[in-house]
Amino acid sequence: MKQGDLVVRISYGKDILFIIEALDTHMAIIKGFDFRLIADAPVSDLEEIADVASFKARKQDQERVQQSMRSLEWHRYEQVRKVRSYRGYTTAEPQEQQVQTADSSQQLYFEVPGKVLHLDGDPNYLQKSMALYEKLRVPVEGHYIQESNMPEALRVLLPQAKPDIVVITGHDSVIKQQRDSNLYNLSSYKNSAHFASAVMIARQYEKNRDSLTIIAGACQSHFEALLQAGANFASSPGRILIHALDPVYIAAKASFTSIKDTINIVDVINHTISGMEGVGGIETRGSYRIGLPNLMEYQNKLIPNA
Repeated sequence: MKQGDLVVRISYGKDILFIIEALDTHMAIIKGFDFRLIADAPVSDLEEIADVASFKARKQDQERVQQSMRSLEWHRYEQVRKVRSYRGYTTAEPQEQQVQTADSSQQLYFEVPGKVLHLDGDPNYLQKSMALYEKLRVPVEGHYIQESNMPEALRVLLPQAKPDIVVITGHDSVIKQQRDSNLYNLSSYKNSAHFASAVMIARQYEKNRDSLTIIAGACQSHFEALLQAGANFASSPGRILIHALDPVYIAAKASFTSIKDTINIVDVINHTISGMEGVGGIETRGSYRIGLPNLMEYQNKLIPNA
């Protein structure tokens, strides 16, 4: 075995796919392929996986991923339907919808989804997250930053990016030697204290929880501490593993929920891959806006053949 190989842990029933981050003769540092988990394991307990596609096809979490994506697509459709039902909108396709102005002329509207600032302590998960944001057409700025550096990074990035939504995630876990100790103590966690500090910096930047939605945490993170620090959504109420894309799912929901509406907490959490034990949150308004007129259409009228 070597660094970069894909493996499973025999003693855990080969339940989770990992990447070998580092290893020596007897021990390896392994990182979850789909779950935000980092751990150490004896090399003798690892089994290399050659056919990743077949392995992942056997796992139920893949169906959960597909369900979550379908839920996002349905939410996007419902948002468009609501816009089309507003007084004056036509029943044209979303990109061709029109509104009736006071002088009876028609103009195309434009959309302003909430902008996401995504900080991730894992470059591979960041890459996967950015690909999903792009697929969902969510405006986003992403940065790979080690968890311990996130609080200071936010001091610089927040005024620059001016986001509507901040995602603060990476790796976390209950420290093995303290697993039987107080789970309400931040010292029992690998990175929850760093996440909580980052949330407090973000909340100092914008105190209104409806003006800046904060999504924070990773696997087994101290849920209560993150909410108390000012997060709108956080992991993990049940101290369980969360899927790498759960924070992206919630951010996309917030980005495409109208500012007139609150994000449906039950719906958004039930449709995450990790479920209610993995993610929780508080009532929060969405960040999606519509505007008039469509800037490109207006420009074309001012400058023919532009």
